[in-house]
Amino acid sequence: MNRLAGSGIIPNLNLNGRTSMTKRKPLSTVVAESLAEKIRSGELQPGAQLPTEAELCAEYDVSRTVVREAVARLRSEGMVVPQQGRGMFVSETPSPRNFSIPDEALRTLPETIALLELRLSVEVESAGLCAERRTDKEASNIRSMMEQIDAQQADPAAVQIHYDYDFHLAIAKAARNEFIHGFLAYLGPMIVPRFQLGYVVQPALKDSYYARIHSEHKAIVDAIERQDGGKARQAMRKHLQNSLGRVRALARASGVEATDAKQKAARSLFKDMKTPASPGA
Repeated sequence: MNRLAGSGIIPNLNLNGRTSMTKRKPLSTVVAESLAEKIRSGELQPGAQLPTEAELCAEYDVSRTVVREAVARLRSEGMVVPQQGRGMFVSETPSPRNFSIPDEALRTLPETIALLELRLSVEVESAGLCAERRTDKEASNIRSMMEQIDAQQADPAAVQIHYDYDFHLAIAKAARNEFIHGFLAYLGPMIVPRFQLGYVVQPALKDSYYARIHSEHKAIVDAIERQDGGKARQAMRKHLQNSLGRVRALARASGVEATDAKQKAARSLFKDMKTPASPGA
């Protein structure tokens, strides 16, 4: 029996007649590199959905575990991103070699991600409360604002990633909780000006990006109009998770590590807030 079989090592005869040992690449690496090349060559376009696990298993004649490891590697490198309930998609974030982000902006990426995670937790409930408490006039105004914002479809290089923040503030205001609205208004200047939309969306994909965002906005507004708090929360969560996913992909593609910057972000956020006085003070 050949003791090298299944070992991941194959014999290689060199010019001197000596046998050397060459270690074979793990199957997951082979699959990941093949998919990465398809992405780089344009065979898999930005925004395209990856084949299913079963399809990739059949194409490469490997197990699901191998496929999952390969896709996880691509995801860690920012080449693919998940879309909740739909699967994995080729990232729309331009490759770092195709764009330049100022160093100052790059340094704030971990902090921005931390703030977006915080924002998500608050806005999901904000949307639900809005659906349950809004007036007919407020619902109408929110739809009008959505239509106005979504119709602009500006050049990604000339608009901020969170260009729709006023739409989110209108929802928060109709939630009838001044703490929620005040908190999100406070976060706005920290989040909105940081990154151009062009950092995460290639110009050629502008139309499909705006169409998808409008679809996400519409799902939120439809639920608000139906006064369906559960669906409003679900739609808002999906919308913000997708947004957060794009910024995380940007961080991975740029080689930015989320170290202790999240803690620094929290300290920066609350440094000016006064500590409540002790009872009896």
